[in-house]
Amino acid sequence: MTAEELKAWALANGWQMIAGKPSLTKPSRPTEAIVRMDLKATVVNIEVKKPAGKWEKVSGAAYAKVEADEETGLPRGLGLDTIPGFTMLMRENLDARVFAGMGGGPKRR
Repeated sequence: MTAEELKAWALANGWQMIAGKPSLTKPSRPTEAIVRMDLKATVVNIEVKKPAGKWEKVSGAAYAKVEADEETGLPRGLGLDTIPGFTMLMRENLDARVFAGMGGGPKRR
């Protein structure tokens, strides 16, 4: 996958652009990134924000080694399917974006 393909996949699956990088947030703090995808020239890294505020790389791979899963579309080669709680965090972020777009409050007659 290329950087553009990874970015498009991420944005379609609940990630949002924060500080120029596809990122996931805590549901309780939707503007603060806790996981981000750092798209470099030849590699992509998945980084997690530590409680002290420092970013730590948890996985990474060259673009040539990252392939979309045929069934789910999830990029294989980055360990996204093996990081505990990661798919749940993606689902929560996607749900929050979908429900935010639905508007709020009761309908007026």
